[in-house]
Amino acid sequence: MIEEGRVAIGGNVVDTPATLLTSLRGVTVDGAPVAAPAPARLFRYHKPAGLLTTERDPRGRPTIYDRLPAGLPRVVPVGRLDLNTEGLLLLTTDGELKRQLELPSSKVERTYRARAFGDVTQDQLEGLIQGIEIDGMRYGPIDANMERRTGRNVWIEMRLTEGKNREVRRVLEHLGLQVSRLIRIAYGPFPLADLPAGAVDEVRQHDLVAFRKGLGKAPPRNGEGDQAKPGGGGPVPGRGRRGPPPPRSARSPSPSRGGAKR
Repeated sequence: MIEEGRVAIGGNVVDTPATLLTSLRGVTVDGAPVAAPAPARLFRYHKPAGLLTTERDPRGRPTIYDRLPAGLPRVVPVGRLDLNTEGLLLLTTDGELKRQLELPSSKVERTYRARAFGDVTQDQLEGLIQGIEIDGMRYGPIDANMERRTGRNVWIEMRLTEGKNREVRRVLEHLGLQVSRLIRIAYGPFPLADLPAGAVDEVRQHDLVAFRKGLGKAPPRNGEGDQAKPGGGGPVPGRGRRGPPPPRSARSPSPSRGGAKR
């Protein structure tokens, strides 16, 4: 647009992109004033199992964009959930906010609840707090807690800040467990709570602004920040106590019903 002479400041056509701006005052494109960017928006989405976290799939499998409710602005997902992983997926209109929430250096905690089959001890789970290396891949500290056991089926809550690809499944499989269900129940201070599967709601702007102030602006590399007060949803399930009951949306069906789909 600059090469085409379409951008001007105070009526003077800009001829180089190496132009520093202190404000948008007087900046026009094709003669129209450039508006300030809209505030970032953040949405909670309860992703069902069986959807890909991508815009389109060459193999024709359903994606979250096929199922998102009508009326949403253009949004991008914060991180990803695997095809068979369900639960909280944050969606945002802002690329910078997406990066802030995804950077491992921002220390934004992800909380998962996994149902697995096999034998594991609490001592083994607590050993994950030191991190673990699997097939040459180093995973950071994981705070893992056995919530309850029924026969050889066990529910485990896991909190981590890295979120590498398939991290939770790979770590549990390394411990000899078969994961049959995986649910993300919180991302930072934003909980899944009782949001129904397939539903979307928006985080209040006031709460999002407060969270970002506490987090701090993420620089291009190695940003750091602290977590802030939850945005409109109450405390993260399981925080500060052991063995909480699963949220309504995350409860496993009774054994007599044959279990949930993966």
